[in-house]
Amino acid sequence: MNSTRDPRIAVVGAGLGGLVCARVLQRHGRSVTVWEREAAAGARAQGGSLDMHAGTGQAALRAAGLLDHFRALSRPEGQEWRLLDPATAAVLPAQGPPDDHGEEDRPEIDRGQLRGLLLDSLTPGSVRWDRAVSSVTPLGDGTGRLLFSDGTTEDFDLVIGADGAWSRVRPALSDAVPGYTGVTFVEAGFDDCDTRHPGLARMVGAGTMVAMADSKVLFAQRNSNGHIRVYTGFRGPADWQVAAGVEPGDTAAVRAHLLGMFNGWDERLLALLRDNDGDFVHRPVFALPVPHTWEHVPGVTLLGDAAHLMPPLGLGANLAMLDGTELARALVAEPGVDDAVRAYESVMLPRSAETAKDCAEGLAHLLPPTDA
Repeated sequence: MNSTRDPRIAVVGAGLGGLVCARVLQRHGRSVTVWEREAAAGARAQGGSLDMHAGTGQAALRAAGLLDHFRALSRPEGQEWRLLDPATAAVLPAQGPPDDHGEEDRPEIDRGQLRGLLLDSLTPGSVRWDRAVSSVTPLGDGTGRLLFSDGTTEDFDLVIGADGAWSRVRPALSDAVPGYTGVTFVEAGFDDCDTRHPGLARMVGAGTMVAMADSKVLFAQRNSNGHIRVYTGFRGPADWQVAAGVEPGDTAAVRAHLLGMFNGWDERLLALLRDNDGDFVHRPVFALPVPHTWEHVPGVTLLGDAAHLMPPLGLGANLAMLDGTELARALVAEPGVDDAVRAYESVMLPRSAETAKDCAEGLAHLLPPTDA
């Protein structure tokens, strides 16, 4: 990059895509600062297990010099996929998850483990914790100004919005906001499954188990350390609890309502709703419009969910990491920051539009609209 000084680059959000971007930049000798609203790396749980695809997530980890470390942490056996008959819990023939595109090498890893691997790879002090960004203002000279929640500001040659679904950076480029897809997932968990829930552990197997019928679905997913996450999916209003007369924090009432929704399913599957450890977590599914594009604005760009939030069908994390890698590589290869961002956006935007379309169709196949 031909410049009289190292460009000032800010990544907003210490998620997987932003951290990969920072790591690849640092591997090429570039300086970068990651701003994160969370108080510390362990401030909240990081979610379930992710399958890293060869052409996206693994390619990003290779570029980051972390593929071997990932392999040491990953669970190849987690690729197992079981489709069960809701009425009998019998295992049905299934070639694999609907989004695998024929890829056979998709080892699983807990999101928290992957994030920790990326954080540990960065130069100490790269991530500024407890620094919430309120907004971004593109300046007339091609730079961007961050406004923090404490009222302070800082200017950068490039602000990269890697801050997820409800991005504070996105409004600098686009008026789009995520819309509710009509699908809600309710999460539950089981601890120490092989000892405390051996029947459930055998039914789920080493990877992911799915049962679906009548616009309802049950996912059960192995994580590390004997933990299994369960996601109950159905169509309904985002505030379905109000219509059902259920308080979200009333575990017994939520359980009773869900058991009623899945009445007639095999009792072994209903145990996923009846015997979980802890509370239920409500996760309505939002997505950005398809396609989500914007006119190029010097000094600001987006990656990952901030750019192309889509239904959670196993592609979001992989795409975010590929975005971060390609943006970092462009910043190293192109003669200037603006050239790099234009080159990156020219590839990322059409790719994400096509993938988001596929994900929307996949969600409609998995949970067909009730009026279809």
